[in-house]
Amino acid sequence: MEPATTASMPPANPSGAPAIKRESAELRTRRLIQARRRATALLAGVTLVFIGVTIYGAHGVFLGFVQSGAEASMVGGVADWFAVTAVFRHPLGLKIPHTAVLVERKDQFAATLGQFVQENFLNGDVLADRLRAAGLSARLAAWLVRPDNATRAAGHASDLVVTLAETLRDEDAQRVISEQLSRGVDSVDVSPLAGRVVRAIIAGGHHSELFNNILSSADTYLDEHHEELRVRFESEAPRWVPGLVYGRVFDRMYAHLRGRLAAMADDPDDETRKQFEEWIAGLPDRLESDPGLRERGEHLKNELMGSPLMRDWSSMLWGRVKETLRTQAADPDSELHKRMTSAIEAAGHRLAGDPRLQERIEHVIESGARALADQFHDELAGLVTGTIQRWDAHETSTQLELLLGRDLQFIRINGTVVGCGIGLILHAVAIAVA
Repeated sequence: MEPATTASMPPANPSGAPAIKRESAELRTRRLIQARRRATALLAGVTLVFIGVTIYGAHGVFLGFVQSGAEASMVGGVADWFAVTAVFRHPLGLKIPHTAVLVERKDQFAATLGQFVQENFLNGDVLADRLRAAGLSARLAAWLVRPDNATRAAGHASDLVVTLAETLRDEDAQRVISEQLSRGVDSVDVSPLAGRVVRAIIAGGHHSELFNNILSSADTYLDEHHEELRVRFESEAPRWVPGLVYGRVFDRMYAHLRGRLAAMADDPDDETRKQFEEWIAGLPDRLESDPGLRERGEHLKNELMGSPLMRDWSSMLWGRVKETLRTQAADPDSELHKRMTSAIEAAGHRLAGDPRLQERIEHVIESGARALADQFHDELAGLVTGTIQRWDAHETSTQLELLLGRDLQFIRINGTVVGCGIGLILHAVAIAVA
């Protein structure tokens, strides 16, 4: 029998009915055995009483009543034992017709249950009434305004963002980034904008940081394209020069270049850094006023947007975005978690204080439930039917007996007791009539 999956959160219970207590299979088995023993012991007891009175001889009025009551109790107990057992299996292994009902008629039971669920649970009106009675909007608002719940929801939302990012193909994401950049850049006059940007950088004292970033980017590019640069370098070598020689030359040039970049980054008084600061100080005026720079800026913009470098950059940007999302989602104290938590709490407070918004959300939920019920009620009913039909018949019967059998054993006890009462009544009537 296929195991059922249970949710971690308790379901809504707007009707006020007591929640169902979940019990383990071991506990149900133990309780079933105890109830079965009690019912059997009672039946055995009245059987011994009947045998004893019959052997002794039912002399007198009192023993006559005892014998009649015990006899009727036996009949009632045995009849109810047969009825209860026949639901789940063949009594005493005898294949009597209309016994082992659950085993023999599991598929019919599955079809009937599927139809019942379809008509009584997957009905649009029923779902809408239940959702309306549940007051989901108000309950959602009350749940969201609690900080611990907002934090938990922010964690799930962060994981969802990462999952969505992972589902996107890198090529598609990179293409979208490149297209959006191209549209944005095409509408911008690059040279004056660059002048204003550089002026703002200088005013904020960020030009040294810009220089360091340029060095860092250059070093990163060299690191990530080492083999590509090596192949290009060796491809330019004359054929008569040994490849080993050119490889060594490249390695020394490559190491020297990266070492020079590191030295410039570490030395605040480096001559190249000073030249850069002098050059950038006069750059804003030149960018904003020089027509030649303006034309070169537009030409450079067009070349840059169509270059492989832009594709590499968009690929690197998307990769860093995904890595940042993964890192932020994994850290409960990250900025992403904090911002999402604040946004969720704010949404909860707004929803709690806006009845009209609650009403709109309720209407959307009800409409969605109706649409799903109308569209998929046949498929969902078929899911119920097909799931039960795939279960093993004997295992299904066993599991249902664990669920219901303890209560059915009390039917046996009741049958024994009621049979005794009826036997006493019939014996009294017989004496009265005689």
